[in-house]
Amino acid sequence: MKIAIISDTHDNKETAVKAARIAGTKGVSVMLHLGDIIAPFTPKFMLQEFHGRFIAVFGNNDGERPFLVKTVSSLGGEIGPAPKVIELDGRRIIMMHEPFAVESIAKSGDFDIVAYGHTHELRNEKIGDALLLNPGEACGYLTGKKTFMIVDLQTMDLEIVEII
Repeated sequence: MKIAIISDTHDNKETAVKAARIAGTKGVSVMLHLGDIIAPFTPKFMLQEFHGRFIAVFGNNDGERPFLVKTVSSLGGEIGPAPKVIELDGRRIIMMHEPFAVESIAKSGDFDIVAYGHTHELRNEKIGDALLLNPGEACGYLTGKKTFMIVDLQTMDLEIVEII
């Protein structure tokens, strides 16, 4: 199973839609959004392009949370507070927006993937048996690079995708 990990779309509709389209063409089954979606219309447009499972956590800039929940839920997705622990294809994943104790969590051995956003900086590090991942920023506002990640949960191979 392939998953996409994306964060910090910050209402950049064009880029969010492109990322969703790319994920669909690359055989991604589940998209994990690590927060700072911002407005409820963004996941609506994303899920018009991506037809897999959508799981998200709130970021610090997601202010319209009740409407985000309503919109994402109406589209068959999930969104809620972080941290969120999920299991996909036998892999334990913890999702969060802000990087609270991520190194310690990775060292715990409890998770295969520790994923966070917020910093807008790419990170791909192996700590113990865990991948510690930050997909960077999908919006491209701070770094000028619009990125997300695809992870094959069988092989744990990772691809950093630049959205052009």
